[in-house]
Amino acid sequence: MWKILLLILALALNVTSALAAEEQLQPLPIPVSNNAVVGIKVNGQLLVYSMMGLGSKKSWNSVTSACYALNVKYDTWTAIKPVPGSGRLGAVAAGVKEQIFLMGGYVPDPKGGQAIVPDVAIYEPVALRWYRGAEMPIAVRDAVAGVYRDRYIYVVGGFSKTGPTNQVQLYDSLTDKWTSATPSPGTPVFGHAGSIVNDSIVYTGGAVTSSGKPAFTTSNEAWIGKIDKKDPRKIEWSKLPTHPGTAQYRIAAGVSERDQRIYFAGGTDKVYEFDGIGLDGQPAEPSPLTFAYNLKSNGWETIQESAPSPTMDHHGMAVSSDGLIVVGGMASGQKVVATVELLPKGK
Repeated sequence: MWKILLLILALALNVTSALAAEEQLQPLPIPVSNNAVVGIKVNGQLLVYSMMGLGSKKSWNSVTSACYALNVKYDTWTAIKPVPGSGRLGAVAAGVKEQIFLMGGYVPDPKGGQAIVPDVAIYEPVALRWYRGAEMPIAVRDAVAGVYRDRYIYVVGGFSKTGPTNQVQLYDSLTDKWTSATPSPGTPVFGHAGSIVNDSIVYTGGAVTSSGKPAFTTSNEAWIGKIDKKDPRKIEWSKLPTHPGTAQYRIAAGVSERDQRIYFAGGTDKVYEFDGIGLDGQPAEPSPLTFAYNLKSNGWETIQESAPSPTMDHHGMAVSSDGLIVVGGMASGQKVVATVELLPKGK
């Protein structure tokens, strides 16, 4: 009888472990935060890329240029060629026609300075090679990037060499040329989150200039921009209601054309240094909320109120048919992690 009970208990533990395992994918080879993350289908298979970012020491010299690719079907990470040049933080990535475009970011130095770069590095997963694209007209870090018609990449806002900006830079991947699109009427912002579904750009949160101390504070503004079908440079902007959470800064964001949603997960309610300590001297902690903007109903939705292992310090996430893939980041206690969480995306 005891043998039967022990066998049943062992089976129950195995089932529980299997269920728990379904909530996490294979971890990154190394802990990394502030990494640029993007999902893209190559030869019909979803690959998730993690590029550059901050190592576990959270110091200026722990910034990495390393890149990894996750084959979601086989749940396996593979190291790819590092990004050419110096590793950097605050870069954003977008996938167009089986290519990845890695844009902007900054290189920190030991004195606390930062060199914001206009670099555009393009990766071809099939050929396994990097090459350079035309430089951004305005070098920015901590911007929002989204793809339109599998051709155009919109880079919205970010922190430039003169401070936060509300400019919208438009890149044509077909011609490798940049132009300007209609600026957002919102407060100039960086560290916000968002993307593009169909002809709609949605972004929320971020950091804005403060009149007092600290120099920057979080913003609760949210905006939607409708791209003109005849002229991609023209955008009609409208203000949205505040999203349902408290996090505003460096939330992970990803898009699903099928679901007609832009998803958001994690982030924090403080503007902080790259070590995770707020500009007010207090530690920043991640939000457990997952939410979305639904383009079908034109409104915010709460997806999950309490994720088991929330993280912050993100620049993008991938969306699969099974859920939201959040790669690395900074967990509670400002710990840089290698975990890859699979969060629910609702019905």
